[in-house]
Amino acid sequence: MTPSLIDLQVQSGIATLTLNRPDKRNAMSDDMRTEFIDALERVAADKAIRALVLTGAGKGFCAGGDISGMERRMKAPAGEIGFNGWHRQQRVHHTQSLLHTCPKPVIAAVNGAASGLGADTALACDFIIASEWANFSWSYIHRGIIPDGGGMYFLPRRVGLSKAKELIFTGRKVDVDEALALGIVDRKTSADTLVTDAQAWATALSKGSPTALALGKTILNQSFELSAQQVFAQGSQAQGICYTSTEHRESVMAFLAKSAARE
Repeated sequence: MTPSLIDLQVQSGIATLTLNRPDKRNAMSDDMRTEFIDALERVAADKAIRALVLTGAGKGFCAGGDISGMERRMKAPAGEIGFNGWHRQQRVHHTQSLLHTCPKPVIAAVNGAASGLGADTALACDFIIASEWANFSWSYIHRGIIPDGGGMYFLPRRVGLSKAKELIFTGRKVDVDEALALGIVDRKTSADTLVTDAQAWATALSKGSPTALALGKTILNQSFELSAQQVFAQGSQAQGICYTSTEHRESVMAFLAKSAARE
């Protein structure tokens, strides 16, 4: 039986998704992407799951796109390469969008090298915690291509435009301490406790109302592109929904009950 390329475990409301292709440093193949999409859709739909931790098996987080897939694409008939590439890009973007727009907090627990698409995948998460063995590189330039997993969108928002250009134009490796200083990484921890620390952080982030978290995240994800008026408008609509939620009602009733007991 072929082992799963994606391992998804859920404990105490926290899903831990592990890229499980350690012999290839978790490089993303087409089959792995299919399993990844299925797992992300399950996490988003399951109300019992409150947050997601994403990590890699073995020594690497994700080495990027699978080189054998690149080789197959180059061997396609000349008249099919463009459309095949476009079709693949739709799958890549769908995967990254599922990760970015997941209506729950998502933490990348980067245990080793995150290269190319692997670095973009970490950035598509809400937060990044990394071990001392982690490093990041937007190495697309070495293959004659550009970041296609969201790096050109996410990286400037973390490090600023000029630094993003430098990292993308050179494709150089960024160790964990530089990544922390630049704001690529939010927290650094020991490799021995990386996943448990990420799970504890995910628990703390997801204690609040799932409704408020999902709606707030959706608006925050767009806040750099929207005007203040648009953010206020979307916030008003979201707040109207929050007013009707069970979490809001129970919270207000509990507060009123405590206030009455003190009188």
